[in-house]
Amino acid sequence: MMSGTLDSLQPGQKASIVEITGDDAVAVRLMEMGLTEGEVVEFIGSAPLGDPLEFIIRGYRLSLRVSEARRVQIAPAT
Repeated sequence: MMSGTLDSLQPGQKASIVEITGDDAVAVRLMEMGLTEGEVVEFIGSAPLGDPLEFIIRGYRLSLRVSEARRVQIAPAT
């Protein structure tokens, strides 16, 4: 897996968060939900129509719209 955005993960893949792009209310809300630099996130799967996407981060399940997941820059988990 190369660097990319959260929406590019396959089910079961893990990645480390590098940054949240933008400085608007959506970016702030994503960070408040625990999506912060260095956190490891695992992709569980998506709804039947592909949106929203479900992840595990900090021990809880988090659903994000594809448009929100595209704002989260990731790197391979170490």
